[in-house]
Amino acid sequence: MLKSVANTVLRWHDRPWRKALLFQQITASGYLRGTRKFNLSDSVPDSQHAIENKTTVDNLYKLSVDIKKIRRLKSWVLNKDVAHVEETANILKEMGANDLTVANILETCPEAFLQEPSEISAQKSIWNLVCPKDGELITLIEKFPDSFFTYKSPTNQRSNIKFFQDLGLNNKIVSRLLTSAPQIFCNQVESNKKVVDALEENYLSLGGTRQNFKTWIMKLISQDPFVLSKTTETMKENLKFLQDLGFHDEKVLKLLSKLKGFIFDLNTETMDKGVLFTMSTFKCNNEELREMVMKSPALLYYPVPLLEERLQLLLQEGASINQVKECPNVLELTPQIVQFRSRKIKQLGRRIQDQSLEVLNGTKKDFEANYGKLQVRKERPLFNPVAPLHVEE
Repeated sequence: MLKSVANTVLRWHDRPWRKALLFQQITASGYLRGTRKFNLSDSVPDSQHAIENKTTVDNLYKLSVDIKKIRRLKSWVLNKDVAHVEETANILKEMGANDLTVANILETCPEAFLQEPSEISAQKSIWNLVCPKDGELITLIEKFPDSFFTYKSPTNQRSNIKFFQDLGLNNKIVSRLLTSAPQIFCNQVESNKKVVDALEENYLSLGGTRQNFKTWIMKLISQDPFVLSKTTETMKENLKFLQDLGFHDEKVLKLLSKLKGFIFDLNTETMDKGVLFTMSTFKCNNEELREMVMKSPALLYYPVPLLEERLQLLLQEGASINQVKECPNVLELTPQIVQFRSRKIKQLGRRIQDQSLEVLNGTKKDFEANYGKLQVRKERPLFNPVAPLHVEE
């Protein structure tokens, strides 16, 4: 086996001194000790590897970075004439990163070592505005290196951080937005402010207060920051649609709070179909329609085929049309959740048609609480042993 592999390799290198050197390198690297299968590409660089920046590759090897991973995902970074591998690693280490963390960051986001050290330091100072402790910051960078290294707009980022802080978002939420939605920080602050101002104008026109709006907008941005990249014209059209359905301003305001970011994604065609499906399926009048929508705004934004599929499943599990009409938000549950929960209830010897569908509804915690109550009723004794007995004397 040893001779076979060696002979195969030595055909490529017929000069004596090359034979000796190559044989020594192969043995030292463990190929002939059975540690891994020998591959000619490991000793003979291909055309791709031949144009790589040797200094970059050597510096990455010193840091125990998986070069193969970079070649597979973003090989072009290794071909750049200028790279700052050592400088980037030193900045990360000064922030508290250990060798493994540095290697993970450079493997996941190799664009990092193409940045000028001054750019990285500037980005660090910006993120320190909401995450002042370097130890916590390096944890964020390891989890979201692309957000840190590839989204840069110093002036806009600083202005938007201050803007969000002035809105009332705490640093923890702003730092989460920096990692999950770095694009919105690269927007001009005037653009983000325009969306917020439009939201406030509509919110106040419906009778809301500035204090309640401040709470609402903080929740909205923290849950769906990408609303700041959407057009406010769509929102105005959707609000008018709800008013045309007969919802008074107070109800529209409540719907706005329930819909949150969905108010930007709705379109009148989908809502029209949802209204038609609800009224024809549940035989409801305009007032009943509004009541159902208030309980489950998903009737407006779920596509009709999805609503039909979920309704059909509930009927198969034993529910009736009237039960769903009384508790329409059960249509927001996935088929898997409905099947699991209905099976649990049936195991207690109870029938879905004899229960309010509220027992199926809510979060996992809500269901466990409702299920626990049903279980207690099943196990409750026929009489209370500590209660006084009422007998005739």
